[in-house]
Amino acid sequence: MRIYLFIAVIACAFTWLLTPLVRHLAIQFGAVGKVRARDVHTIPTPRMGGVGMLAGFVAAIVFASRLPFISNAFIGNDEAWIVTIGAVLIVALGVLDDIFDLDWMLKLAGQLGVSVFVSWGGIRIVSLPFGSLVTASSSLSAAFTALVLVVSINAVNFVDGLDGLAAGIAGIGGIAFGAYSYMIARHSPSYASIATLIDVALVGVCVGFLLHNWHPAKLFMGDSGSMLLGYLVTCASVIMTGHLDPATLHTSQYVPAIMPVLLPLFVLFLPLLDMILAVVRRLARGQSPMHPDRQHLHHRMLRIGHSVQGAVLILWAWAALFAFGSLLTMFYTWQKVVGLCLCAAAVLIVLTMRPWLVQRVRVNRQLNKPGHHHD
Repeated sequence: MRIYLFIAVIACAFTWLLTPLVRHLAIQFGAVGKVRARDVHTIPTPRMGGVGMLAGFVAAIVFASRLPFISNAFIGNDEAWIVTIGAVLIVALGVLDDIFDLDWMLKLAGQLGVSVFVSWGGIRIVSLPFGSLVTASSSLSAAFTALVLVVSINAVNFVDGLDGLAAGIAGIGGIAFGAYSYMIARHSPSYASIATLIDVALVGVCVGFLLHNWHPAKLFMGDSGSMLLGYLVTCASVIMTGHLDPATLHTSQYVPAIMPVLLPLFVLFLPLLDMILAVVRRLARGQSPMHPDRQHLHHRMLRIGHSVQGAVLILWAWAALFAFGSLLTMFYTWQKVVGLCLCAAAVLIVLTMRPWLVQRVRVNRQLNKPGHHHD
């Protein structure tokens, strides 16, 4: 565990130290986002923060490959390097978008190209633990994995609308899935796990970037950062989930066999929900699925009356509820987990609606005030 914490610190430190330099480069290259109608910020802010995040991730992987405990996982296994190459490619695509505002179809084609490259390189779902091993053909497996990667990349991209929101949600997901993959790896001859390594590096990257990205942000992660986060979260889950044989899992009441499939969905629940709602909403209006609007979850939180920081913290709490709530099934029966999650959800609903409720109470008091005339 201490080795993984060290790797997370390395990723955090490199990201934190290099992000100011990336901010300077973003200004030099013109990667400064104009204030658009759908934006929350009011002054032009540099983006391209994904470059600093990539530097932190690459540094963590290189350090890990030299550490005795983790280096064994690199022997005869190119997964970490394939993921790293894919990360470089996806950030390069994001940088082009941050500078030139690429057409959405061109960007989607680039995402698909990187996803196909990674899946054909070996990062693919070859089995799904639904009580029995289900194995797909190589081409079908690669195509399905590429599709999952593209969806996840865009889901995190959609939710990146407030300072610190995407980095926090991805970091929470990294902690939850990293904990799960670490527990699974403990049943193997070596605790070393590429999936756990990617997750802890991701968490370090998110923390390092959040130190610059908390409201008011000095730098936005841009598409280079949001696409990187969605990509890394999914790669880690694919590496862990895609190769699990239910027969090798300790599928007692503590480790349900279905959890490898459910946990990635719960980790990205908020981004996926936001993306699905946006696509349905836009198609219903006869618009492109990528047509921008101000109807995302974070926009709704602001309209209710939350501050930017308040909205981010509450959305983080919802993300944590879904991610860690699903993780609790490893330790408690599902009945207890559901009960705990319902109680937590009730508290979060009240916190989410609090500004609206306070406003309604004020209005009612004003209407019932002595001397007030009702029209």
